[in-house]
Amino acid sequence: MDKKKNKKKNSQLIIRINDQERADFIHLCEELDTTAAREIRRFIKEFTEEQKAKSSD
Repeated sequence: MDKKKNKKKNSQLIIRINDQERADFIHLCEELDTTAAREIRRFIKEFTEEQKAKSSD
């Protein structure tokens, strides 16, 4: 089975941030030709992997 089908995006994470921080983040993502959602997912994945590695040391 295709890996992408196993990783279907079916949940949401609601966060509250300052309007200006959000605008700055969205603008920067646009300049870098990416999306806010993609970058937040990347952060979550990297953070999770780092923490798992630390806990297994």
